[in-house]
Amino acid sequence: MSTAVQAERETFEVAGRVFASRLIVGTGKYRSFEEMKAAHRASGAEMVTVAVRRVPLDRQTESFLDHLDPGLVILPNTAGCYTAEEAIRTARLAREALQTDLLKLEVIGDQTTLFPDNEQTLEAARVLVREGFKVLPYFSDDLIMAKKLLDAGCAAVMPLAAPIGSGLGVQNPANLAIMREQLPDAVIIVDAGVGTASDAAVAMELGVDAVLMNTAIAEAVDAGRMAKAMRLAVEAGRLAYLAGRMPKRLYASASSPLTGVVR
Repeated sequence: MSTAVQAERETFEVAGRVFASRLIVGTGKYRSFEEMKAAHRASGAEMVTVAVRRVPLDRQTESFLDHLDPGLVILPNTAGCYTAEEAIRTARLAREALQTDLLKLEVIGDQTTLFPDNEQTLEAARVLVREGFKVLPYFSDDLIMAKKLLDAGCAAVMPLAAPIGSGLGVQNPANLAIMREQLPDAVIIVDAGVGTASDAAVAMELGVDAVLMNTAIAEAVDAGRMAKAMRLAVEAGRLAYLAGRMPKRLYASASSPLTGVVR
């Protein structure tokens, strides 16, 4: 079977759920609910992350929850939490309100950079896994921490590519490549830092399983078009990874070999 056919038939599995799309999108920063819905459709995404602390879970007032496609799997996140205790409490609230055991775990360590507090994240992950959550932790692109989170029972790991909302793209490709090589069976999802389609393609070419993004789509001048671009970039990057790129060479290598040339 050709690589192209394999890629078309591939599915992405995390926490026992199977998806055709390897792009996960968010709900924040859109200029209107209509723009958000159109971008979600254009992205082809099947999972959407929701900041639990920034939405009225009682549904008493209108929010983006009222405008999500009913077919989307909701991935609650603990954005805005700065301690393990705070994140655990928010996760429990999300499970009660949204009736899901899926959780994107975020414990922030610094207000300026929004870098994660890896130790607090690990502490929270251990508690939440014991309570039956399917934990997808956001953390620095650190192999050792990835191993610890997986050992704690996390369903996937979500290393950053760059600071949240920065749009800088993959800043440490070697770290992600090493993580993929050392953790061949783990689900690795790049979270944070993607700015445009080429960033998403680069991440996927490194072998990660999926990419989660919000700002890159929501803050684009045309969010719908950027969402479609991201969908195509994720697909292209995955296909390129499966195809296996040519080796890099210091010098030229002729496309047409000299063997058999008429002289």
